[in-house]
Amino acid sequence: MNERRKIRASDGDREVVAERLSAALTEGRLSMQEYDERLGRAFQAVTYGELADLLGDLPRAKAKPQPAPRGAAVPAGLLATLPRWLRILWAIWAVKVSINVVVWVMLSVSDASLVYFWPVWIIGPPGAALFGLSAATTMIRRGRVPLETTATPSPLDGG
Repeated sequence: MNERRKIRASDGDREVVAERLSAALTEGRLSMQEYDERLGRAFQAVTYGELADLLGDLPRAKAKPQPAPRGAAVPAGLLATLPRWLRILWAIWAVKVSINVVVWVMLSVSDASLVYFWPVWIIGPPGAALFGLSAATTMIRRGRVPLETTATPSPLDGG
């Protein structure tokens, strides 16, 4: 175990420790002053041993909830599970579609007949591309292996 404490930590390891410290602050296990001090030390830590020392008096992290199995009901707020940049792209797409459909309706009303529905070119290809990107992102996230089960030693396992 002494050898393990000397292994250099990655940025990802530091972020995991920062998340654990944040959870401990939320649970009331650390004061704000302790949290600030430990967080600063976490991002300056070089080895697993330094990171493990920051968590030594805290309980192990609770297990993360597992994603719903395939074929399960679609959760409410499906877009909420997407990364922020992808939600922004969906919002931009929705605004563009709304504006173009309103313009099409106004043209059809002013002409007193249905004009060719040209907004389909705004809705279709970009919407299909966004859907494909969203589906791929969701599948990649579901297939991601949690840090605790990887072969790389973690400062949080303690051994």
